[in-house]
Amino acid sequence: MNINHWIEGAIVDQPDAPRAPVFNPATGQATGQVALATNDVVAHAVAAAKQAFPDWAATSPLRRARVMFRFKQLIEENHDRLAECITREHGKVFGDAKGEVVRGLEVVEYACGIPEVLKGEFTEQIAGGIDAWTTRQPLGVCAGITPFNFPAMVPMWMFPMAIACGNTFVLKPSERDPSTSLLLAELLRQAGLPDGVFNVVHGDKVAVDALLHHADVKAVSFVGSTPIARYIYGTGCANGKRVQALGGAKNHMVVMPDAPLNATVDALMGAAYGSAGERCMAISVAVAVGDIADALVERLAARVRTLRIDHGMNPDAEMGPVVTAAHRDRIVGYIDDGMREGATLVVDGRRLAVPGHEHGFFLGGTLFDHVTPAMKIYREEIFGPVLCVVRVPDFDAALSLVNEHEFGNGTAIFTADGLAAREFAHRVEVGMVGVNVPIPVPMAFHSFGGWKSSLFGDHHAHGPEAVRFYTRQKAVTQRWLMHEGAQFTMPTHG
Repeated sequence: MNINHWIEGAIVDQPDAPRAPVFNPATGQATGQVALATNDVVAHAVAAAKQAFPDWAATSPLRRARVMFRFKQLIEENHDRLAECITREHGKVFGDAKGEVVRGLEVVEYACGIPEVLKGEFTEQIAGGIDAWTTRQPLGVCAGITPFNFPAMVPMWMFPMAIACGNTFVLKPSERDPSTSLLLAELLRQAGLPDGVFNVVHGDKVAVDALLHHADVKAVSFVGSTPIARYIYGTGCANGKRVQALGGAKNHMVVMPDAPLNATVDALMGAAYGSAGERCMAISVAVAVGDIADALVERLAARVRTLRIDHGMNPDAEMGPVVTAAHRDRIVGYIDDGMREGATLVVDGRRLAVPGHEHGFFLGGTLFDHVTPAMKIYREEIFGPVLCVVRVPDFDAALSLVNEHEFGNGTAIFTADGLAAREFAHRVEVGMVGVNVPIPVPMAFHSFGGWKSSLFGDHHAHGPEAVRFYTRQKAVTQRWLMHEGAQFTMPTHG
């Protein structure tokens, strides 16, 4: 099956395009060949978006919202279809894929309120006979470059807000699981979105660079690893674009001695091994404070050994495969590194075999104890089902550990002590904080984003920050009573 681009409201074939295989991670078999866009294809998509922009920008926010309302309904009607598409190409279990769709749908729901959130400010009579107001206006053609781990949710963190604000959009999804983006494009067409307002180009670095250098692309949103985020931000800004680039993470959960152990282990299991750890908000470090460490590791080990791992459409599966064979090999390399550096390998997931799916890209859950900050498995983002336990003596040591790490995406504290929770939330240098919540992803009417090397740019994703990112403010000062005579001093009001 050939997977092609979506431009001006229709599938666009690229007969002579280079192509890359798309796999079903559970079987290890190629299920399709995705076209990799050339510079000409990207130029075609940007030109279509640019041509559609004036009419769409002139469309009232209320009419744009009505398209979003219809899109919302179509997502709900096609919920299972979208989730199956995600599971087939990414590998995450079906229930998790359905949850991903819901978290994207929440942004569409927020975008339905665009007539309210786009309202500016007005001041009557700022001086004699003078009124002033501000408006927010769309930028033009915007682009989104999105990762493999959330092929529905992350694009829906971007394009609904960009489009509702009056922009047009070109999406470059991951070439590893591209089909979900085409299904979303078809649903937008059915919702009544005019042709050219939303376009999809598949590809690799060639397509990315074409978007970053194209003069007609005014803003770029990105989610992915920190090295690529840094490149996207630097290149996009150098070409005069507005850029938000969300990077990597190494999310810590601080487990205080008074934390309820069973509930904490439950939270860690889902946060560390859900979606095979392929989440930018996954917990990859458990910081065991004081004397809770031994009991925490013992209970975690028992649970990790009994993880139900299978293909994603098995309703009993708790974890599916990772996305590609290359990614599996990369994770195995990190496990090898951890052993060489002296961490205690409590549970080893490298030799897992799933009956009937021996060629799938499966790994078992892996658990390390006695990890130290000097180790590679602590410093770097593994992005797989590997949880590292670091032992510290007290709260201050735990807080320092989190604050000294390069990444500042998400973190959590589990405790029964309100003062410890308050101090942690106030003093921790991380963008998203959970108190007895392991994956503190903000709802759509707030905004998502990290600190330090987890975010490049001034704006977080979705919510109110998205409105600011995808629009620019205009201030108007108006007077109808003219005064005769030239004024050579700075005008003042009052």
